[in-house]
Amino acid sequence: MKNIKLASGHEIPILGLGTWQLKGRQCQRIVKEAVALGYTHIDTAWMYQNQREIGKALQDIRIDRDALFLTTKIWGTHLKHDYVLSQFEECLSDLQMDYVDLLLIHHPNDSVPFAETLAAFHELYQADKVKSIGISNFSIEQVKESREVSDLPICTNQVEYHVRRNRSELRDYCHARDIVMTAHRPLAVGDLAGDTTLSEIGENHGKTAAQVALRWLIQQDIITIPKSGSVPHLRENLDVFEWQLTDAEMQTLNALDG
Repeated sequence: MKNIKLASGHEIPILGLGTWQLKGRQCQRIVKEAVALGYTHIDTAWMYQNQREIGKALQDIRIDRDALFLTTKIWGTHLKHDYVLSQFEECLSDLQMDYVDLLLIHHPNDSVPFAETLAAFHELYQADKVKSIGISNFSIEQVKESREVSDLPICTNQVEYHVRRNRSELRDYCHARDIVMTAHRPLAVGDLAGDTTLSEIGENHGKTAAQVALRWLIQQDIITIPKSGSVPHLRENLDVFEWQLTDAEMQTLNALDG
């Protein structure tokens, strides 16, 4: 598994398990299966309402905490200072962890200054409850503002990113400032699985359309967190490292936006 070094100095696995829409026993089962297959990066959020299941699954398998990379997010309704702290404590309690590796603002909220939210993030960092901080669903202007008011480096911006929604301008802006992009919904919620162009390129490598979509992101050093509800798809999503798309194939995929 390839790691990406964050501006905080910590490293994040470039491929992780997205857990949006995973609930209950299915969530517990998928987390356990994913870890057994070699996943160490798990992405969740308070809003997903599955952190208790994730925490239970990780306790059941008794994995070494240092081997994990856990991301969670504070929802837009809780970005005021005290609300951040209370929601974060709920996250930690549900996950049964002493800290998370990455804490994100899930969505910006125009009614709460970034400085107030990020000051609370800084307190959590100083208390050793957070290793790195970042943002999610931020535009270029919002990225710029958050950097200006944060006492800590903004390490990643997580946004919807896939071949049909190419965020290259945002990517270039962030990468130039040592902010790594993270792609959620990298398969467009499954819509790319039957894409003709992706399938044709996949045939050149003996891979599926979904694997080509993930490889396109990873080849740009974009962290990728596909959600999967089945073991075969978990395995398939891991098989994106020992091969490469050609420059011509990358250019073809770059032009698919829209």
